[in-house]
Amino acid sequence: MRDTHYISSEILDLASISAILDQNKQLALSQESLVNINSSRAYLDTKANSSKTPLYGINTGFGSLCNVAIQEDNLTALQENLVRSHACGIGDYVPKPIVKLMLLLKIQSLSYGHSGVHLDTVTRLIDFYNHDILPVVYTQGSLGASGDLAPLAHLSLPLIGEGKVWDGQEIAFAKAVLDKHNWKPITLHSKEGLALLNGTQFMAAYGVYALLKSHKLSYLADVIGAISIDAFNCNLSPFDALVHFVRPHRGQIKTAERIREFLSESEIAELEKVNVQDPYSFRCIPQVHGATKDAIAFATKTFKTEINSVTDNPNIFAADDKIISGGNFHGQPLALALDFLGIAMAELGSISERRTYQLIGGLRGLPPFLVDNPGLNSGMMIPQYTAASIVSQNKQLATPASVDSIVSSNGQEDHVSMGANAATKLLQIVENVERILSIELLNAAQAIHYRAPLKTAPFLESLLKAYREEVTFVANDRILSEDMHKTQAFLQSFRIAPDELFS
Repeated sequence: MRDTHYISSEILDLASISAILDQNKQLALSQESLVNINSSRAYLDTKANSSKTPLYGINTGFGSLCNVAIQEDNLTALQENLVRSHACGIGDYVPKPIVKLMLLLKIQSLSYGHSGVHLDTVTRLIDFYNHDILPVVYTQGSLGASGDLAPLAHLSLPLIGEGKVWDGQEIAFAKAVLDKHNWKPITLHSKEGLALLNGTQFMAAYGVYALLKSHKLSYLADVIGAISIDAFNCNLSPFDALVHFVRPHRGQIKTAERIREFLSESEIAELEKVNVQDPYSFRCIPQVHGATKDAIAFATKTFKTEINSVTDNPNIFAADDKIISGGNFHGQPLALALDFLGIAMAELGSISERRTYQLIGGLRGLPPFLVDNPGLNSGMMIPQYTAASIVSQNKQLATPASVDSIVSSNGQEDHVSMGANAATKLLQIVENVERILSIELLNAAQAIHYRAPLKTAPFLESLLKAYREEVTFVANDRILSEDMHKTQAFLQSFRIAPDELFS
């Protein structure tokens, strides 16, 4: 029996979202949300029937057509035409886990009672989520300003029995899947199409997904960095707490603390060192990894605010008797955070590749390219090439999207965030960092072998033992691509306690 998460005004955060996803919880509306949604819709219907003035998106056109009045008998056609006309996505499919997050975040936003949607509409979105009926959404098409219009249109099409959905591993027409479940298409009423399409759930879902991965990769970078420190026979003095308390950036202190913890009781670390100082890629792990941690913390705070917000337009305030047309759909806060996170994560990959480069250089008693009989064997020569190419790709991807803008909708929408582009390229950066760290682990594990009979710390020895069950020591040249893929799979399967992951 699957546990249930009740949508309410309680704050969603990364830990709770991670639990919802990991435990495959079903969604349901709390009593509070039911009241909010029904009260908002009742107020909107009363206001629309009694008002003689135009209400944007309720009885008018959209965007630059906001001054065009729409007759009452055309209001459903207006909303459904909005969804159809805005379904202009193109490019790759959005990954299914991110589509599922889009559904969760859209349901959360609509549940606050400031959007004016019918209860049936939200309930059907919950049905899609609980039955893993995931709309087919495309990666390209959003400017990240009037909300994620095109992606959210594709997310919404199946409500009216149009568009396509993932039905298991296959793509099917939404109408056929609705029929299979004996569900009738939803009839959209005034404001509903606009409430569904205005919003930042495409950017937000990408951001949440990337943040969940970024928190994990930040931890793994510290673990793998610690293995590399011992593999390169580095000093531990740069990780002394005193060094970091005189420059007390939170991430820097946390990183140094973790390195000390991971290397506790290491025989290699306890050796007296000949080398007075180590290269920056080892010595400055707390400063570089720590700065990335601080950027992750900033982005986490930004997205926590966003996913607990109402981001459609106009907003309905029944208690204040107001319907206000504003700009909560503008993705600028997200765009800046996404770009910052992309830069920070790219740097985590950059310093990792530098450690790999140092490990294969034939220094500090390690054989060139970390292999017996170098020359006959090329060993770990080319994985570093691969890491270097990915690092350079990340440098290109890390160019900020948020500094760009372009005019749309006849000048009505004259400044946009480009947050959607920031979001999709952030995911590429984060996935690249996972690959770069995989290559560092492959090299660091190989290098540690040459420190025998000395052992690294018990925690790291345990991790390396598990790793060696998946990827064996490279005694002679073989196809290392397979080892790199296995190493990435090992990192993906690595479990970290939530209190450690999100601390």
